[in-house]
Amino acid sequence: MVLSELITDFLEYLEIEKNRAQKTTENYHLYLMRFFEFADDVEVGKINDELIRRYRLWLARYQNEQDGTLSKTTQSYHLIALRHFLRYLAKRNIASLSPDKIELPSVKRPQVTFLAKEELNNLFAQPDRSTLAGKRDIAILHLLYSGGLRVSELVNLNCDHINLKRREFMVRGKGQKDRPIFISLEAAEHLQDYLDARDDTLQPLFLRIGGHEQVDRSGDYKRLTARSVQRIVSNYAKLAGITKKVSPHTLRHSFATGLVSRGADLRSVQAMLGHSNIATTQVYTHVTDPHLRKVHEQFHQEID
Repeated sequence: MVLSELITDFLEYLEIEKNRAQKTTENYHLYLMRFFEFADDVEVGKINDELIRRYRLWLARYQNEQDGTLSKTTQSYHLIALRHFLRYLAKRNIASLSPDKIELPSVKRPQVTFLAKEELNNLFAQPDRSTLAGKRDIAILHLLYSGGLRVSELVNLNCDHINLKRREFMVRGKGQKDRPIFISLEAAEHLQDYLDARDDTLQPLFLRIGGHEQVDRSGDYKRLTARSVQRIVSNYAKLAGITKKVSPHTLRHSFATGLVSRGADLRSVQAMLGHSNIATTQVYTHVTDPHLRKVHEQFHQEID
């Protein structure tokens, strides 16, 4: 059986049987079509160690029309997609290379950027709360930090998703997995203030403000985009005098870092962040270093 036919089958399997998000399926399609670009429509039974070795070299030397190259992380994503594809073939008893034969390159995990308490206070002080845009923006900042939300989860929220009395709601995150989100009293108050200031009945929780687009029933044309939220957060960080690069994910990192530094167990933090693997959550244990130093200084004694 040839590669192109089985790639199509695999993508349909991801979408229908595994219920993967559309974006995930699109990424797998991109990565596997790169393998198709390299290997042509090869019979999957002819995929072997030597072909993979040459493919890895091809990825390392890959350049697009703009002379762009692939980072080590992106190269790793291509190999992960290929390994999942081979695992799918094995599940269907289709003879090909064992997925265990594909070793992933070691990729240096980027350092987590988070905000200290003073930086958070300065950030939250920036929106002008006398305006509708300012009320919306302070609600966004507090919701990102208080709930540990991904920006994609934030922008997909509708007004009827939020229970401000209970201060909790459900979101559907990566892998189409639902998880509970809990928010602080302060975040709930800012959300209520923003909702009270709105004079519409549109569904999206966070709206673009301004413009004269034709009205429709759902109001989805007015839904704030992830890119807009990124710009909002970045602009307020600059106004707050924060020199490090700040994004919505920085607030998610700050949420998790605060939990771990105050003694929350990793399994609970994993559940609140929606991580499928606890190894992803373990990156936040870096915040325990100052505590370890204090313990060392308090209890270590040199030999006389």
